[in-house]
Amino acid sequence: MNPTLKTIGQKHFIGLRGSMHHGQMDKIISLWKKFMPNKFKVTSTLNEELIALQDYKDFSNTKLAFDIWACAEVSDLNYIPQGLSGLTISAGEYAIFVLKGMDASALYRQILSEWLPNSGYEVDSRPHFQVMGKKYINNSDKSEEDVYLPIKLKL
Repeated sequence: MNPTLKTIGQKHFIGLRGSMHHGQMDKIISLWKKFMPNKFKVTSTLNEELIALQDYKDFSNTKLAFDIWACAEVSDLNYIPQGLSGLTISAGEYAIFVLKGMDASALYRQILSEWLPNSGYEVDSRPHFQVMGKKYINNSDKSEEDVYLPIKLKL
């Protein structure tokens, strides 16, 4: 398990936001079903990639609800179509893992139990996100997407 470590600049997203607790996959599916017919309204996209984003109030507390986003990366938030919302995330360091298949929970368990304790890093409070690009195939074991975990050096 060798992630790519990368410092990214500030990013802007436009999409739909929802709230969920861990294990509520139906909320994610519902959010994407609502977003996809509206994606064409987002005119300032930087690329064709889709972004799944999670904004945790406290990542270590799995009982708390957190915000989820179905969105696209955009150049700015100057125009947000009616019915959609905008979000800006601050610059920072991320560990980028490749998820093969559809079991993000298994990948996160492996990251948190194997990679993170030996990395010299801890999870930062910025949003987590997944980039679903050309290799992403919905509901396929052959799918690939990049998982961005916000990190900071342990003190």
